[in-house]
Amino acid sequence: MRDQEPAPHGPERRLSTKETAELLGVKPETVYAYVSRGQLSSRREPGGRGSTFDAAEVDALARRHRRESQVTQAVGAEMSVRTGVTLIDQDRYYFRGVDAAELAALHSYEEVAEWLWTGRLSPGVTFTAPEATAEVARRAVAALPEHAEPTDRLRVAAVAAATEDPLRFDLSEEAVLATARILIPTLVAALPPRPHARDEGPLALRLWGRLTGREPDEASLRALDTALALLVDHDLAASTLAVRVAASARAHVYAAVSAGLGVIEGPLHGAASGLAHRLLLDVLDEGSAVPVIAAELRAGRRIPGLGHRLYPGEDPRARALFALLEHVPRAEPALLAARDIVATTARHTPLHANVDLALAVLTVACGMPATAGETVFAVARTAGWIAHALEEYGERPLRMRPSGHYVGPRPPQPAPQ
Repeated sequence: MRDQEPAPHGPERRLSTKETAELLGVKPETVYAYVSRGQLSSRREPGGRGSTFDAAEVDALARRHRRESQVTQAVGAEMSVRTGVTLIDQDRYYFRGVDAAELAALHSYEEVAEWLWTGRLSPGVTFTAPEATAEVARRAVAALPEHAEPTDRLRVAAVAAATEDPLRFDLSEEAVLATARILIPTLVAALPPRPHARDEGPLALRLWGRLTGREPDEASLRALDTALALLVDHDLAASTLAVRVAASARAHVYAAVSAGLGVIEGPLHGAASGLAHRLLLDVLDEGSAVPVIAAELRAGRRIPGLGHRLYPGEDPRARALFALLEHVPRAEPALLAARDIVATTARHTPLHANVDLALAVLTVACGMPATAGETVFAVARTAGWIAHALEEYGERPLRMRPSGHYVGPRPPQPAPQ
């Protein structure tokens, strides 16, 4: 909390925490969240038991919130949401102001997640789940049909974990962070293990044993851990917006994560790497991208793994992951196939490879199924969803509620007979 001396010119009106919260339409805890973010300054009066706030500063913040609310209503589907988590700018992206690709290169997935949540690094941190929670999630997932998709399993695991947590409705920052550090490893522990699976060590190592039966090598494991860190967050993607809507309604964090998991199944979001995986296999089978690309275009399908509307140039996530894949054993055929796809498509439309294609190279090279990329994406993005839920819990409730633009028959209409 930063203190501020009174202005030298004339007396200033000070407000209590309760008065400030009422003027802003938020809970008292949210007032202190604004202080920690630098949006408000506070001061303790001599002999006083609580903090006080400059009335003019509070009024300015309330006016800004009203303006933003009006803008949100005006722009409808193109609404803008204030966030301090991720910035995407000029073919680079940043987590709390730090280059995300650099963070992922220097730190583990868990360390990047902690940075996203708290703005602090926790070197060597490892997320673990209580055995009771993990077992409840495992039993729930085991009851699903064998053909259940990874996101089906993850959603069921999240719901099962929620039932084991009597404190899930505590939305304080401390409680939400405690839940986050348990929920993510629970999701991994609930996935069916393969040969050589481990239940200890870094999260990437535990996830590896749920995606492939191969023994992990150092280069492949580093690529998987970096992929998780690179995919932690990407601003207000569709799934993240769903999470913030749920958090705006004060759904607990398990429910908010479930909302995100429900959205990523779309082929234009979390499932895109699976389409790129199958495309790579087709190119490897054919020995050339030419007939495969021709067949895709003839069928009217877009080529997965290419281009990104937020990056006119190269996707920085793909660039970082491809650099690591150069050192992964048995990755060369998939890398050459990916380059062939990019070069063949560039004859008509020059597009860069995106992270879905890089993730597909990783899953093909490591003997993982086509659905593995979606699993990596979902586990990774859970940390980002929780960061956004934390932000939204500090905002005015139910603000994520655009008005519908009615285009149906004008009333009154006769009742149907």
